[in-house]
Amino acid sequence: MDTLTHTLMGGTIVGLAAIDPSIDPISVGFITTVVGASLVPDIDTVMKMKNNAVYITHHRGITHSLPFTFFIWPVLLTALSVLLFDLPALNMYLWIQFAVFLHVFVDIFNSYGTQAMRPISHTWIQLSVINTVDIPIIVMHVLYFILWYFGADPVPLFLALYLVLFMYYVVRFFMQRSITARVDRQLPNEYVTRTFCMPTIHFFEWRIVVVTQTAYYVGRSFRGNILFYDRFNKSGPLDEEKFQSIKEDPNFKAFTFFSSIYTYEIEEISEDQEEIRYIDLRYLKEGHYPFVCIMLLDRHTNEVLHSYTGWVFSESKLQKKLLDS
Repeated sequence: MDTLTHTLMGGTIVGLAAIDPSIDPISVGFITTVVGASLVPDIDTVMKMKNNAVYITHHRGITHSLPFTFFIWPVLLTALSVLLFDLPALNMYLWIQFAVFLHVFVDIFNSYGTQAMRPISHTWIQLSVINTVDIPIIVMHVLYFILWYFGADPVPLFLALYLVLFMYYVVRFFMQRSITARVDRQLPNEYVTRTFCMPTIHFFEWRIVVVTQTAYYVGRSFRGNILFYDRFNKSGPLDEEKFQSIKEDPNFKAFTFFSSIYTYEIEEISEDQEEIRYIDLRYLKEGHYPFVCIMLLDRHTNEVLHSYTGWVFSESKLQKKLLDS
């Protein structure tokens, strides 16, 4: 989820902590620690300062893993809460554990997902039923704080909020399932092997990528009606010599590690250079696929001259980033 939502969720845990007689939940120390715990798994965002390949490979990876969720973050933040704010260790460990777990748990429901099962599995868990920025969830949390401010008991309010959130998530699951079923009916002459149905910031609008035996279909669902914009024939494997040249490129490895569904294009740039572009099909927006990996190769040696992976929303910016890499 986005930083605002994680912060608001941390604030609701502060309200729930009114049930704990050993702490003052509205003290600066407790609020700072618990809200910090709600945000700390995303500390890996600083890796973007190095480069996109490192960020894409590691964001929501080890910092959202089992050891960090259930041991490293709770122990570290508990120690800080005791040293800095003289708070009771056992109580703080439990509240911090809850805040960190809630952060990691809600992240698995959006399209980006997490590697929450590391080190058991490095598979991305991406349930894709909640958008990273979900307006109804933000509004429900804001309403929680308004009611708390005007005197409502924060504990039953917390229980009511998360009961409503649970039902909201169930509704989103059924919406996704219904749209996936419509895809099969809309492509009766195709053998559908997989359907990606992903939320957008608009409640009734979903991104769709359909994988068949021969092609990829990219479109959107609006209030249950599906419209396909693009169809890509499935390409055969990349030429073995070219693949051997690019497979260890850090940008290519980062892109293929994260992307769930993609295609590629090859374009001759000049007598000496060609471009290989890998395109993530999940993020079509206004006729453009913004998440890509692009590599310029020497046509004679197949050496990767420049490469870039990341989010770019215009071709001119993409070419500039590529040449700057």
